[in-house]
Amino acid sequence: MDSKCSVFIAASVDGFIARPDGDIEWLHRPEYEGAELSGVTYEHFIATVDALVMGRKTLEKVLSFPEWPYEGTPVIALSHQSVELPAELKGKVEVVSQDVTSLVAALAERGMKHLYIDGGQTIQAFLEAGLIDEMIITRIPVVLGQGIPLFSPLSGEHELRHIGTYASDNGFVQSRYEVGSKR
Repeated sequence: MDSKCSVFIAASVDGFIARPDGDIEWLHRPEYEGAELSGVTYEHFIATVDALVMGRKTLEKVLSFPEWPYEGTPVIALSHQSVELPAELKGKVEVVSQDVTSLVAALAERGMKHLYIDGGQTIQAFLEAGLIDEMIITRIPVVLGQGIPLFSPLSGEHELRHIGTYASDNGFVQSRYEVGSKR
C-alpha cells in the first residue's frame, strides 16, 4: 500500500516560500486573517492527513511559533543532524535521517496513507524521487524579489495536470495539480 504525498503551500507571486532569512511574516498580514478563502482550506486539507513530513529548517521555523500548530498530527522531521526537541513535543515529532523513498514505504507500513510534505528542500527531494502525487499552491499577492524558492533547479521536467484554480477576494489564487511522471 503506497502513501499519497501532497504539498499544501503558499508562495509569493514570484515563487518564494520565505524571505532569504526564512521569515514568513509576510503571510500573516491583517487583511489576510479571517478572509473567506476559495478552494481547499488548510483545515479541510489537514483533516485528511495522517502525518506531516518536513525538513529540519522548517521544523526549526515552526518551533519558533508561539504554539505548536500540528496538535494531533504526527510530524516526521528529516535531518542528518540531531535536533533538540522541547519536552512537550517528545512523542509528537520523530526525527529521522532516511532517504525519502524508504521513509514513505515505512510510513505506509505504519498505516499512514496520506502524507503532507512541507518545506522547500523536502518538497524538492520528494518531487525528484517521483513521490509527490498532488500540489496545492496558493499564490499570495506579494512580490518578495528574493528569498527561498518553492522550486530550485530540478533534474528534469515534471508534468502537472491542472485540477482547478480558485481566486479569493483577498487576492489569494490557489491552483491544484496532480503530479504526473518525471521527464
